[in-house]
Amino acid sequence: MIRAVTPADHDAIWAILEPVIRAGETLAIPRDMTRQTALSLWLSPDRTVRVLEEDGAVLGVFYVRANQSGGGAHVANAGYVVAQGATGRGVARRMCAASLDLARELGFRAMQFNFVVASNVRAVALWQVMGFAVVGRLPGAFAHPGLGDVDALVMFRAL
Repeated sequence: MIRAVTPADHDAIWAILEPVIRAGETLAIPRDMTRQTALSLWLSPDRTVRVLEEDGAVLGVFYVRANQSGGGAHVANAGYVVAQGATGRGVARRMCAASLDLARELGFRAMQFNFVVASNVRAVALWQVMGFAVVGRLPGAFAHPGLGDVDALVMFRAL
């Protein structure tokens, strides 16, 4: 089930976000980010946030927001994080599909991912299956903790 976030979900969301933030391999945010700062960022008022829940457990969280304001406000942006124990179960695919539907409902006409870490090959492949094309490459833009500087991709699709 995909549903809107409630305050009761904050602990589960932090449990999903914290290991990903600490690993520093996929999100371009500080690895030492606090719980309060992370939740404030992820749940900020400019984002429409949803969780994917199965059997009462939150397995993933995603948001949709405007990528830019003004003349770029018709293009959505989204972010996704899957719980560590839920990888390989189609959670990211279901959240992406739901985010595309949500973006359409919110009136967006396209979606853009601004900074997909190229070494996150599973995500890149999934986004391509979901209809996103790589439209830009930022050489060495992400300081990966284990691989050094890796490229970041800009990915886009019409809705």
